[in-house]
Amino acid sequence: MSPRLRIPAFCLAASLAACGFAIGPPPQPSMLAVDQQAFWQRLGQLCGKAFEGRMTQGTSAGDSVFQQNRLVMHVRDCGADTVRIPFVIGPDASRTWVVTRVSGGLRLKHDHRHEDGTEDRVSRYGGDTRAPGSARRQEFPADSFTATLLPAAATNVWALEVDPGKTFAYELTRRGTDRRFRVEFDLRRPVPPPAD
Repeated sequence: MSPRLRIPAFCLAASLAACGFAIGPPPQPSMLAVDQQAFWQRLGQLCGKAFEGRMTQGTSAGDSVFQQNRLVMHVRDCGADTVRIPFVIGPDASRTWVVTRVSGGLRLKHDHRHEDGTEDRVSRYGGDTRAPGSARRQEFPADSFTATLLPAAATNVWALEVDPGKTFAYELTRRGTDRRFRVEFDLRRPVPPPAD
């Protein structure tokens, strides 16, 4: 081969990249512990379905709104790494739980919106798993963003549970206090999804 026809490797790589060819292995989805992967699959099996629930524990005066209204969760948007679950309280459809696969685990965030679709000032709080959890239950301690946004919630731990064919639960505890909140949804009886 003539020396003039040799193309340096970095030039070839740059040319391929410019043409849209990937260099190196394709990106891999976030790796999950075995139990987290099982939990993720259980969550995915609920996609497109909605369920009615009830508050089973509430220690704040503000929790009365959950007793006085119909509660419906809808596993609406399911992607490869994100599941969005609107939580509708009576006529209030401002809340969505967002579960995401991240490096080393799962993340739960709370997306709050105004009626016009703009994001509420208090939104995107939550946290990442710090332990593998189980196929049934995953816990999400508050992250630093949450502690800055809502200092009182700095010791919050949220949990999601999926007991196939039985119950989906959303839970909040606040370490060092008596704050407890839990809503359970009956997976045996799907309901029509709420209007968007």
